[in-house]
Amino acid sequence: MTAGQASDLLQLTYRPDLDLLVGRWSYQPDPALLPAAYELLTARALESGCSYWLQDIRRRAANDPAITRWLLAEYFPDMARRLNGRLRVAYLTGPALLEQIVAAPDFVPAKDYAGKAHAVAFFGDEGAAVAWLQEQRG
Repeated sequence: MTAGQASDLLQLTYRPDLDLLVGRWSYQPDPALLPAAYELLTARALESGCSYWLQDIRRRAANDPAITRWLLAEYFPDMARRLNGRLRVAYLTGPALLEQIVAAPDFVPAKDYAGKAHAVAFFGDEGAAVAWLQEQRG
């Protein structure tokens, strides 16, 4: 995947007014395309120094279990370390994907991340996702 293909899949915008890194995923990707997209996300996050991310995955219909395990076990902890010990990620999902995620046997609710360097939460409403990210600053 080229940088251009990665930016077609994932549009990233740093919002300095909210100190949020907003990622909008354009379509359901083949899992083979995800590493390059996450390289782009990593570069933008480190460039902005932003550890509060809103990831809009409403155009995705499924999560790849291997990628999800990698995100939770390796990527998010590593990014938290690289971003001064803290990372908060709010995922904005469509209703069907949100139902799949919450029903998964290995789902971890946001409250279970208390005291950890990284936290992940899922929302069906963008306002609620942004509010959660703002609350995480306290």
